[in-house]
Amino acid sequence: MLSRRVAAARPLARALQTPLPRAALNQIRCASEYAMEYTDAEDPNMNGAYPNPPAIKRQHRDPYADWWDKQERRNYGEPVHEDNDILGMMSTEDYTHFKPGFGAVLLGTFVAAVFGLCGVVAQLYPDKPSVPRTFPGGLERELGGPKALPARKDEMEM
Repeated sequence: MLSRRVAAARPLARALQTPLPRAALNQIRCASEYAMEYTDAEDPNMNGAYPNPPAIKRQHRDPYADWWDKQERRNYGEPVHEDNDILGMMSTEDYTHFKPGFGAVLLGTFVAAVFGLCGVVAQLYPDKPSVPRTFPGGLERELGGPKALPARKDEMEM
């Protein structure tokens, strides 16, 4: 058992071996170090020399053009912008129906119409009397006799 351990250790054989030169392993720890490898002249947008198309939302492209991908409105092999999640068709839609000034005019018109209608109704709607009307004898005979539901009599209090 001891002879196996001695043969396996081989201290003299390891001491005689010359160390092999190792290649230097440079490790990039974060994206900022990777971006420092490129100068501004080589890569002004610092996106790793990837061709970055202009930032135009796909919503604004012609929907009737002959696109390879009709839903995303892009052609085969066309480079994708690095902000594709914001510029793609599945992002929120740009609201281009009205300009802000015209929207304020529409809102003001609505508010004026509601308050105008409230004013017209307040002027023309008949008010409820503050004291309910009473009848002499409670209109017993006019409403159907002694078993009918009587109206208020003069002497009834509220």
